[in-house]
Amino acid sequence: MTPTAVIEIGRGALELTLLISAPLFIAALVTGLIVSIFQAATQINEATLSFVPKLVAIFITLILAGPWMITMMTDYMRRLFESIPGVIG
Repeated sequence: MTPTAVIEIGRGALELTLLISAPLFIAALVTGLIVSIFQAATQINEATLSFVPKLVAIFITLILAGPWMITMMTDYMRRLFESIPGVIG
């Protein structure tokens, strides 16, 4: 196994990780921004007011994007397992 192959596998894993986590991060970011604007407008500074909507938004995003996320992960793992003979030999 060459160093280039190891770097390529690591790069692919990092790209997949960023791609899969992006919908959840974006949902949390947008929800946090909306709640922060609401808190600034109403001057309500309650910590749970920002936590609960983010949790709900992430849960809904996970339900909607979950099948896509699982498909991406299984496709990557399948490609990785199928490339083992080529990487070893």
